[in-house]
Amino acid sequence: MTDIILRYFPDLTDTQISRFSRLKDIYQSWNSRINVISRKDFDNFCIHHVLHSLAIAKIIHFTGGTSILDAGTGGGFPGVPLAIMFNDAEFFLLDSIEKKIKVVSSVAGELELTNVKALRKRIEEEKGRYDFVVSRAVTAFPEFVNLTRKNVGQENRNELRNGIICLKGGALSAELGPYMQKSVIRNIADFFSEPYFETKKIVYLPF
Repeated sequence: MTDIILRYFPDLTDTQISRFSRLKDIYQSWNSRINVISRKDFDNFCIHHVLHSLAIAKIIHFTGGTSILDAGTGGGFPGVPLAIMFNDAEFFLLDSIEKKIKVVSSVAGELELTNVKALRKRIEEEKGRYDFVVSRAVTAFPEFVNLTRKNVGQENRNELRNGIICLKGGALSAELGPYMQKSVIRNIADFFSEPYFETKKIVYLPF
């Protein structure tokens, strides 16, 4: 698995390589008990879940001390792979479903990811402020912005201004609606050559 990641991120440390190499086995163990990744999709774990999450690392290098809220993290994506990549940034992985947060907490613990905190609550209940909110297509984009804009802080510490970064697929012009002109859209196929990414995009909405 790490071969694919190293192809696109050749400067990984030994610790990062070790954590990425253990990721699939840890998730496989959990997935046999709690189905957080569809079983038919598990063969594509590295590309569809880990590498897809790491696309965000192609548009921003989170500086030390940056706080990132992964809203609707599910089994921990994109938050866990990003936390491995940026171990001096702080990641808060939020989901309302207890069993998913249980998996996230356990995965972070097994990998000794001290920069991950799992939060079991609905996004409507979260009052904290973060530099960025990230997500993998949990809901329609305008609705997601309405739910999470309260959580984006104002003090910038990265090259990109604070905002929302979402991984999306397909045609976006209808879905983004009023945010189409304000968003920066990047094709993941510009970074990764696997066919899976041909229709995948990163949507960044700066505040």
